[in-house]
Amino acid sequence: MQDPVPFDLAALADEHLTKARAAAHGRSAHLVMHDGVLRQSVIALVAGTVLDEHNAPPAASIQVLRGRVRLTEAGRSEELKAGQLQMLPKERNGLAALDDAVVLLTAVND
Repeated sequence: MQDPVPFDLAALADEHLTKARAAAHGRSAHLVMHDGVLRQSVIALVAGTVLDEHNAPPAASIQVLRGRVRLTEAGRSEELKAGQLQMLPKERNGLAALDDAVVLLTAVND
């Protein structure tokens, strides 16, 4: 069995931030890993772009790779910056880019 090739998250962050800046909707996403119930996605957002509140998976975390974001849920919000890792609430949540930002979303789905 051949070992999987590691992903260069810095290169993916740069690539998708460039794509987000060129996109009319100000975002770009790429599914990095999908293994059974595990999914990891790189999501790039131009400053001011919002991902409206949506249902959360059973378990998830977000790691900010570039910039700053605001995580919202149940009337509360928390600012996260590059290098920070946060568990996502199990209730509806949203994300807003305070700067041009890139996050790594890790989710476990049923």
